[in-house]
Amino acid sequence: MSKTPLLVNIYRSPKKDDMYLYVDKSDALGRVPEQLLALFGRPALVTTMLMTSDKKLARAQAPDVIQAIRERGFYLQMPPVLPEEMRELAEKNSKLGR
Repeated sequence: MSKTPLLVNIYRSPKKDDMYLYVDKSDALGRVPEQLLALFGRPALVTTMLMTSDKKLARAQAPDVIQAIRERGFYLQMPPVLPEEMRELAEKNSKLGR
């Protein structure tokens, strides 16, 4: 992967708390699929930052974000799964296995 920094816009979803969309600032939202934008809602710009492979992010690895943006045109950060949601998913999965 290239070590070249990437200027990134980060957008927040109005439909889902803690859901963010990272894109190359020069492409803006042009490479994000329409279907994803429809599900995401109208993106609200949170910040613009210079993304480097050693950048510390709260819930993502910078090299993964950079690679996804370069290859697909975006990186979608999903909200964390809460313990209660995890328990419900485990229960559903165990019922499916019966």
